[in-house]
This record gives sequence, structure tokens and C-alpha cells, in this order.
Amino acid sequence: MPVSTWAVAEPQKLTFDDPVTSLNVRIVGGTVNVVGTEDPTARLEISGIEGPPLIVTLEDGTLTVAYEDLPWQNFLKWFDRKGWHRSAVVSLAVPAGSAVEVGVVGAGAVVSGIRGRTDVRGVTGDTTLVGLAGPVLAETVSGSVEAQSVTGELRFHSVSGDLTVMEGAGASVRAESVSGNMVLDLDPTGKPTDIRLTTVSGEVAIRMPHPADATVEANTASGSVSNGFEDLRVSGQWGAKKITGTLGAGTGKLRATTVSGSIALLRRPAEDGPYDAEPTGKVL
Repeated sequence: MPVSTWAVAEPQKLTFDDPVTSLNVRIVGGTVNVVGTEDPTARLEISGIEGPPLIVTLEDGTLTVAYEDLPWQNFLKWFDRKGWHRSAVVSLAVPAGSAVEVGVVGAGAVVSGIRGRTDVRGVTGDTTLVGLAGPVLAETVSGSVEAQSVTGELRFHSVSGDLTVMEGAGASVRAESVSGNMVLDLDPTGKPTDIRLTTVSGEVAIRMPHPADATVEANTASGSVSNGFEDLRVSGQWGAKKITGTLGAGTGKLRATTVSGSIALLRRPAEDGPYDAEPTGKVL
């Protein structure tokens, strides 16, 4: 299949006749908005572009929108050089089954409605993920990631970026950070939960349904703990504290570890039951 190439230096809309199965976007400044559709083809709109042109290529089903000097490999080690000024607002509609890769430096990204694999890398700038059904990998240096109604496996790695999971229906979340905070509101359906969170100084807050179904082990070396589940036990001495125990049949797993951050396990109220706003355990 021949390669189609466009150099876009001013606002422009493009519609691609050939099918698209994967997407790769790499920009500096501005925003990226990717939405999945049921159409086999893709549409692109670039607006408010400043600096060098974006190179758009379509080859063998892979649509790429990127700067020539911004490679995907070692993306997180790339920082905007002093004196370079560039920005672009990029909006894309691609088939929902596409594999999506988005890299942003100093830019925001929103990805929604994708069933294929989603891979997001950000140096700075916040990322929002909505309604993703495929596996998700999000890596940032300092940008935060907000995931809403993500049902696929979620992997998160960051230095100082925060992770927020809302309406977390996915069964598997694995997150690591140095100083970023992690807030998860979980309501898993189907498969047993597999949650593993690790941070050095970030705070961890997890809200789970009641009754829940998981074996729990959460520990902090010097932070405080808050437990909203009567079936879990808080223990520890010399500053180190643990929350351990089994909820329900203990089918799923919840592991959370922080060195100096606090850990809070909260109860998500049943939809048809009384709202349990306060944890029933003590804050230590």
C-alpha cells in the first residue's frame, strides 16, 4: 500500500479513505483529543498550530501525526529545548478497535471510546482516559492521569504525577510512583480484582464496594492509615502500620505500599443502601 504524507503548517482538516488500525500522535504544547468511532476510516483536525509543521502519514493502516524530531522511543527523556516554541491542537476520530499511542510534552491529552490498546506517555501535561476497554499503559514524568470508566487493565508509572480512577470497573490496576498521589474509586464487575499500588511519599486512597471481595494488605512505613472495613485489621508499631484481612471470599487481591504517605481504605456505599460517608475504623 502506498504511503500518504502531509506536512501541516496551518489549521487543516483531513479525512482518510483507507482503513486505520493504529494511531501514533506525538506533539509538544497544545492538546490531543482522540475519540473512538464505529467508522472504519479516520478524521483529523489540526487547529491553532504554531512552530514547525506536523508530519501526517498513513501507511499500512497506521496513522501518524508527529514532529519529525520527536521519536516515540525514549519519549519520556525528551524535553523541549530552550528557544523552541511549538503548539498544536489535534483532534482525531479513529475506529474504536484501533491501537492508540499518544505522546505529549507540555500538552494535555484526552482519549475516549477506544477498545484497542492505549499507550500514553507524557513529560508534563495532564491526561484524561474515558471509557477505554482495552489494556492501558500510562507513563508520565510529572503529568497527572485521570481514568474514568476504564474496564481494561490499567498500568501507571510516574515520578510525581497523580493517578485518579473514577468508576473503576476494571479488574486490574497496577500503579507505581515516587511522589504522586493515588485515588481509586473501584466498582469492579466480572473478574476478581487485582490492585497493586506502590509509592514512596505519595498518599493512597481507595474506595471499594461494600461488601467487597478481596484479600487486603496495605502498609506504610511512617504514614497514617484509615480503615473503613470492620473485617480488616490495623496493626503496627514503631511507625510502620498495616491494614490486613479478607473481605468476602477473598477472591481478589489488593496490595498498597507507601513509605511515608498515608493510606485510606474507604467503603463505597451500596446503591440501594444507606450512605456510609465516614470510615468505621480509626485513623492512626
